[in-house]
Amino acid sequence: MEDNSFGTHEFFELCEQLGCKTYINGNVGSGTVQEMSEWVEYMTFDGVSPMAQLRKENGHEKPWKVDYFGIGNENWGCGGNMTPEYYANLYRRYQTYVRHYDHAAPIKKICGGPNVDDVNWTQKVLDTCFASPHPDKKFHGYMDGLSLHYYVHPGGWDSKGSATDFDEKTWYQTLAKALYMEDLIKLHGDIMDQFDPKKKIGLIVDEWGTWFDVEPGTNPGFLYQQNTMRDALVAAVSLNIFNKHCDRVKMACIAQLVNVLQSVILTEGEKMILTPTYHVFHMYKYHQGAKLLDSVLTGVEKVGMKKCEVPALQESVSVQKDGTVTVTVANLSVDNSYPVEVVFMERKPEAVEGSILTNEMHAKNTFDRPDTVKEEALADVTLSERGVSLTIPPCSVVSLRIR
Repeated sequence: MEDNSFGTHEFFELCEQLGCKTYINGNVGSGTVQEMSEWVEYMTFDGVSPMAQLRKENGHEKPWKVDYFGIGNENWGCGGNMTPEYYANLYRRYQTYVRHYDHAAPIKKICGGPNVDDVNWTQKVLDTCFASPHPDKKFHGYMDGLSLHYYVHPGGWDSKGSATDFDEKTWYQTLAKALYMEDLIKLHGDIMDQFDPKKKIGLIVDEWGTWFDVEPGTNPGFLYQQNTMRDALVAAVSLNIFNKHCDRVKMACIAQLVNVLQSVILTEGEKMILTPTYHVFHMYKYHQGAKLLDSVLTGVEKVGMKKCEVPALQESVSVQKDGTVTVTVANLSVDNSYPVEVVFMERKPEAVEGSILTNEMHAKNTFDRPDTVKEEALADVTLSERGVSLTIPPCSVVSLRIR
């Protein structure tokens, strides 16, 4: 049970230990401008003020760095059931008081964006935020990002289905819905392009992932669900999509980290296991900070069933500063292996290493068997005159590092 003892200080301590950036969200639905303003001051002001003094009295002399600050959350629903125009006017007001006390480390402000395909929300929020009086185009609607929330539940919101007990039809329904993320990025990106053609505003996909029924016998309010190879494939295709649209998608946060929804970690007392989703993130880490390369798959068949056909293979490719190319490929087929040749147009590879995550579609890690699904070295990958050749087995994710 969360007793609210994990607060501001604990959050920043966790972020410091993890070495990650910080993303704070302020309460617009039932909070005041003063509350938000004073919280920002408490966290980031390195001077003499009541809030800075309170922070010091609570044990932290120096201010923290807030990288991102969300002004409100899901204000179209649980955050206040607001209209887009009403929220956007509140956003303009509240963000004014998210002050940059350290101009060398400005806070990036995130505006509350749409739920799934609500283009009306996107259009009218941007209309209002860009409306007069507006001081300068360089302020791009007073925002650095616009959030988007989208969850995958194959049976729909009212019938999400089991996280572990599913058939092939449900497998393909799930992956088809995961692939819909690309349509959403294009849908909202087209509207954003009308206001922000230079893509200064990032699309912040700060809630995504699978959402199934809770595990039997657990508290329904805790949203605890197991994690199988199906979740791994959802993570893989989603990350490939985000990579391919990195000109607009600037952040993507899976929901959530530990014990809730599509977690990367599950715990039980002092025990901890890594989920299949964790291993996908580990395999994709080399894309972070790299440069996207153009890539295309040819000769890919469709698999699945009517209304939920999906491409058998899906990929993304990037290159790091040292010239190492990372290729990630997902095989969405439950049954079929496919030969894959990675062909380069302008280089001849000299070395390759790879890893693979594969198992039967229901496979999962448990506290009794924590390594049923794990990343392993990919043995059968060879260099050719044109590139790299391999066979990717069904229900698998592959990561290649090519030099």
